Amino acid sequence: MFDKQAVRNYNGRVKEIIGRQEKGETMIQIFMTEDDAIHQKDEVQNGCWMALTDPTATEILEISEAYNIDPDHLRAPLDEEERSRIEAEENYTLILVDIPSIEERSGKDWYVTIPLGIIMTEQMMITVCLEETPILTAFMDGRVKEFYTYMKSRFILQILYRNASQYLQYLRVIDKKSDVVEQKLHKAQKNRELMELLELEKSLLYFSTSLRSNEVVLEKLMKYEKIKKYPEDEELLEDVIIENKQAIEMANIYSGNLNVTTEAVASVISNNLNIVMKLLTTITLVMAIPTMVASFYGMNVRGIPFGEHPYGFWIVLGFTAVVSMVVTLIFSKKDLF
Repeated sequence: MFDKQAVRNYNGRVKEIIGRQEKGETMIQIFMTEDDAIHQKDEVQNGCWMALTDPTATEILEISEAYNIDPDHLRAPLDEEERSRIEAEENYTLILVDIPSIEERSGKDWYVTIPLGIIMTEQMMITVCLEETPILTAFMDGRVKEFYTYMKSRFILQILYRNASQYLQYLRVIDKKSDVVEQKLHKAQKNRELMELLELEKSLLYFSTSLRSNEVVLEKLMKYEKIKKYPEDEELLEDVIIENKQAIEMANIYSGNLNVTTEAVASVISNNLNIVMKLLTTITLVMAIPTMVASFYGMNVRGIPFGEHPYGFWIVLGFTAVVSMVVTLIFSKKDLF
């Protein structure tokens, strides 16, 4: 049960929180379904949804005291290394899943995963996340059909369904990016493109690991009796599981393709290096012939062939050219050029 006095105290601070929110200092939003539409509220009501985005330590402690929630469960989604799981307490249930996110580095977008906490109490829903995510903003903007804040189990399933769909969307983007990088590598092998491939491969690894963790949560959710399911939600739960499995398969397929591409590029680069080294070695051998002849004739000794001949220089030069051409022809027939 809620601490009523703490709730009143917390509701009394809502206007202050909203004022800080407008200044970009915090992000705590309260939503409620009324007249089949989503509305933002100034205070907590029965059947509402509280969305916390990167809450401060003080806000976590206030919410924990007001709604009798373990502060560690409110902090858990703020830890990027936190694992997906379900935890049941006496007066609430915590569902922790990984969601896809975009991280900007060096002016480019890369894909990672971050935790999303969903806390279901008897009176309300609370979501906690490190940053704003399109998964939740779709509910805030009223773009999700048949969404009601007071239908808590359906709300959970709708979040999980949009999460799986978001994974699929980002996976398609990653696949298109890998195709673009591959086309660039066909023209010229550069370290920049190789690093992009490695970053995409890392993103797929994050996605694959997180999706498998989410699958375990979904399997437990199917057997979880504490979460009451509406009859029509059974089909939605099946759709969530199917979408998640499809995302896992896509991540595995794209990861395999990317591995093959990376290995192929590495082999091409190694082969090109071998070709260049072979060409340089062959040219060095051919150039060594006139160098060696010139070295012999550069010695300050008597009796060098054609040393006293008036056309000795041209005879030696012609002989060197003929030998070099013969060696070049032999190397050409052996495909060393």
